[in-house]
Amino acid sequence: MAYGSPESPEDVEPYYTHIRGGRKPSPEAVQRLRERYEMVGGRTPLLRVTREVAAELERLLNVSPGDSPWKVYVGMKHWHPFISEAAEQIASDGIRELTAVALAPHYSKMSVGGYRKAIDHALAAAASPAKLAFVDSWHLKESFISLIAARITSALEQWPAEQRAGVKVLFSAHSLPARIREWNDPYEEQLLDSCRAISLQAAHENWMFAWQSAGNTGEPWLGPDILDVLESLHTDGVKDVLSVPVGFVCDHLEIEYDIDYEAASKAREFGMTFRRTAMLNADPAFVRVLASIIEEAG
Repeated sequence: MAYGSPESPEDVEPYYTHIRGGRKPSPEAVQRLRERYEMVGGRTPLLRVTREVAAELERLLNVSPGDSPWKVYVGMKHWHPFISEAAEQIASDGIRELTAVALAPHYSKMSVGGYRKAIDHALAAAASPAKLAFVDSWHLKESFISLIAARITSALEQWPAEQRAGVKVLFSAHSLPARIREWNDPYEEQLLDSCRAISLQAAHENWMFAWQSAGNTGEPWLGPDILDVLESLHTDGVKDVLSVPVGFVCDHLEIEYDIDYEAASKAREFGMTFRRTAMLNADPAFVRVLASIIEEAG
């Protein structure tokens, strides 16, 4: 499962409306979001990448299928193919055992919890008999940690050897409303746990964490925002920054616009050298991580 992304400019308004639980956004808000998609070519590769992951995952899981073969379905939280559409096909195919995993390593009631609610509702609506195993999080999965650490090591090699220790590794993840702290939601601590483990694995302790992509909902969201952190780093004399969007695994708007355009532009204003680690996308090594997670959950 993944978040979903509009496939055309005409899709932006209904997509945004679905994110808002059926409440239509203002024309101005729709236009702002549409412009962001236009800045990255009109659409993101999220659906294509998710389907590539699914195809390779199905192939990999069926190398040694055991008593019955695996079948992998794709469901999106906020756009086609919706999780409900996947559930209808699952019911039609007579699937009896189902493992659900979101392409999001860290759990929050507001994020991964939303996937759980969607799949539970969809299976019930489709009258599916499938027994569900739901993966809440995989933020400390050793092979996932190693993959991100290797991405950092590779990216740091773009700097001269004598400069690497001074490069600030800036981890980031999607912000959520600050009220999640009142619930003792594990999201924030899981993210920091991942960052600590990754930095240790990469042997690079010069790091910090920032939030990104906060919504405009009229309530406080978790901060500090990555743009404010870049300004603080500039004030402190930091010249080299490596962005590591640890809360994401695929290229989509929060990467292509929020990091590659907005944050990179801010860094250029400050005269910084700003680079980003490559996303995992459909890297076969990442698919192997997911296969291991699914086999353990099942």
